[in-house]
Amino acid sequence: MNAEFFIAKRILGGGRQGKQISTPIVRIAVGGIALGMAVMIITIAIVTGFQYEIREKIIGFGAHIQITNYDNNTSQEPAPINKQQDFFPLLKRLPEVKHVQSFAVKNGLIKTKTDNEGVLLKGIDSDFDWSFIKKNLKEGDVFKVNNNELGKKIVISKNIAERLDKKLNDRLLIYFITQKKYNDSACTVQYEERVKEFFISGIYSTGFDEYDKKMVFVDIAQVQKLNYWDKNQVGGFEVAINNFDNIDKAGEAVDELVGQDLIAQTIRQVNETIFSWLDLQDVNAMIVIGLMVLVASINMISALLILILERTNMIGILKALGSTNWNIQKVFLYNAAYLIGLGLFWGNIIGLGLCLVQHNFGIITLPEETYYVPVVPINIDVVQVLLLNAGTLLTCLMMLLVPSFIVSKITPVKAIRFS
Repeated sequence: MNAEFFIAKRILGGGRQGKQISTPIVRIAVGGIALGMAVMIITIAIVTGFQYEIREKIIGFGAHIQITNYDNNTSQEPAPINKQQDFFPLLKRLPEVKHVQSFAVKNGLIKTKTDNEGVLLKGIDSDFDWSFIKKNLKEGDVFKVNNNELGKKIVISKNIAERLDKKLNDRLLIYFITQKKYNDSACTVQYEERVKEFFISGIYSTGFDEYDKKMVFVDIAQVQKLNYWDKNQVGGFEVAINNFDNIDKAGEAVDELVGQDLIAQTIRQVNETIFSWLDLQDVNAMIVIGLMVLVASINMISALLILILERTNMIGILKALGSTNWNIQKVFLYNAAYLIGLGLFWGNIIGLGLCLVQHNFGIITLPEETYYVPVVPINIDVVQVLLLNAGTLLTCLMMLLVPSFIVSKITPVKAIRFS
């Protein structure tokens, strides 16, 4: 058996452990590590959970990658492109691509007796993936697109419905300013006001007001008709991928396929401000983790120094018997590793336990209009938890190497006399 490990076990399991001065110090250090680890796990779970929830809501409204016309049009209404594209077979064979759907958007205005609300109509085709909207549907149901019939059903948000005092199956009039064809003789653009009638088939609520306040879903044929497009013209395509972590790589691959007339942009590029804000949450999490690791290291340094001073007599005897400084240092580092491991164990139990309670029961709630989520979101990533444990253990042990060098300053004669 490893002699240093054997001595470390005897120190930890000695019968006099309860009478040692270091006992309360060691318990405080272990408690500090446990508390720090619990805080780190909870912090990572909340930050990644919040990022995941917001990210999924943004993707739900716009997919992972959008393919549109490559022009300088900065409005929300892209120029039309042909629905039949040569790159489709290659696009669908990309390993990351899960689903492709066409869409078109149009700005409109909802008028009632007392209110006017600007909305963005998203025209969807029969290939549209309703899973995100169905997940957040509060009343009614989504509609099916019939390519042979102009659909008049509309899905609006709860936010819009409450502001306009509308309910399921209510009639909704939306007004549009539509650009007509150029007047060739005068070289001018003509505009006309048009109105469309819809009936509310479903009401959704995602809690993400930036979209809930304006986004409604209609048959794509309605947008095509408003824009004087034919059935083969759409605003663009939305591409869903299997893994968000590969979005940049997938975006580049799609962009290479679509050619020079079209452009493929990832949802991160389209909503750069929101994703930059989400990335800032990582900085906050790193600061908390750094502080917790620092506190845990200081606790263990204090405990290790107490252990060394308390075992000065043993150190002198071991040196007199021929042990080197490094052999004795390893004894105390084994001790420290055990205590750190004990703290990490209880920290994981506490941290993961609290996270599971919140994830399953949603005890802590939030104002959805401020935080975009109704409860504190939790995302437990096993890999991140393991890396957190390994990083904390290694960092603490590395920092404990310095105080362990105090062993080299202890001489056998003085140490034995000190007893």
